[in-house]
Amino acid sequence: MAGDKTILGKYLPEASVGTMHDWLQQYKIHLKITRKRSSKLGDYRSPHNGKGHHITVNHDLNPYAFLITLIHEIAHLITWEKYRNKVRAHGREWKDAYRELMVPFMNMDLFPEDIHTALQFYLKKSYASSGSDLTLSRCLQKYDPNPGITLEELDEGSIFQLTNGRIFKKGPLLRKRYRCISLDNKRTYLVNPLVIVEVQE
Repeated sequence: MAGDKTILGKYLPEASVGTMHDWLQQYKIHLKITRKRSSKLGDYRSPHNGKGHHITVNHDLNPYAFLITLIHEIAHLITWEKYRNKVRAHGREWKDAYRELMVPFMNMDLFPEDIHTALQFYLKKSYASSGSDLTLSRCLQKYDPNPGITLEELDEGSIFQLTNGRIFKKGPLLRKRYRCISLDNKRTYLVNPLVIVEVQE
């Protein structure tokens, strides 16, 4: 269980460690810090088979992204305790819980100004995940130790490879995603503009 303050301090902004440690104890959360997962930043599992609340968060997130992801998952826990499975996963009940949990951290002068501003806007809408808000995602990505090259930085027509090894040709922007052609099967896919890519010569 990653509930020790020393361990939490390796992943969270320093000012948030005390509050987060108290919450982990209060809600009896088993927090597991996992390897990088391209499909998700974290997840929550409700108690089952005698096991309590279980939350996982990817180890490679910068401190601000780690904190925001962890709060997102604790909001699922609180929603589950109040409503079990009777409400939508990211419905009004979850949004209310998420906003309430964020209040103490927004008042700590904890976030850099750009993240704080983007987070304020995000909280007004409370998308399903922080990754759904491109402005907030861009701000958070700036604080990654090795940010890499994102798809939106490439010129249209560029050839790039994703971390899963698949190679694509970048196409035009359609609303919030780029239409890209897979060179493996010639199919068209919509790709997140902030995905990290490797440019192919």
